[in-house]
Amino acid sequence: MPLTPDRKKQYRTLGHNLKPVVTVAGNGLSETVMGELNRALDDHELIKVKLVIADRDLRKQVIAEMVKQSDSEIVQEIGKVALIYREAKKPNFKLSNVR
Repeated sequence: MPLTPDRKKQYRTLGHNLKPVVTVAGNGLSETVMGELNRALDDHELIKVKLVIADRDLRKQVIAEMVKQSDSEIVQEIGKVALIYREAKKPNFKLSNVR
């Protein structure tokens, strides 16, 4: 179910103070990066991802592929940082950034 504009606004506010927990660099979306991304989404639901990719078009492609593979949604994309969200199947209230 897609995020509503109000929910995206709320998550952008929450994401403002978050630090990137996953970094995607020159090797792109390796198995290790996707594993870490999925673990972070399971734990925190709302995370920032830093993309150390200079080409803007390639960066957008990587973000789209990352969101597709992780079954998450893009909340915001500013420069080389993307804020993404995926609802946890078993939310951990101590780790979640949205609860």
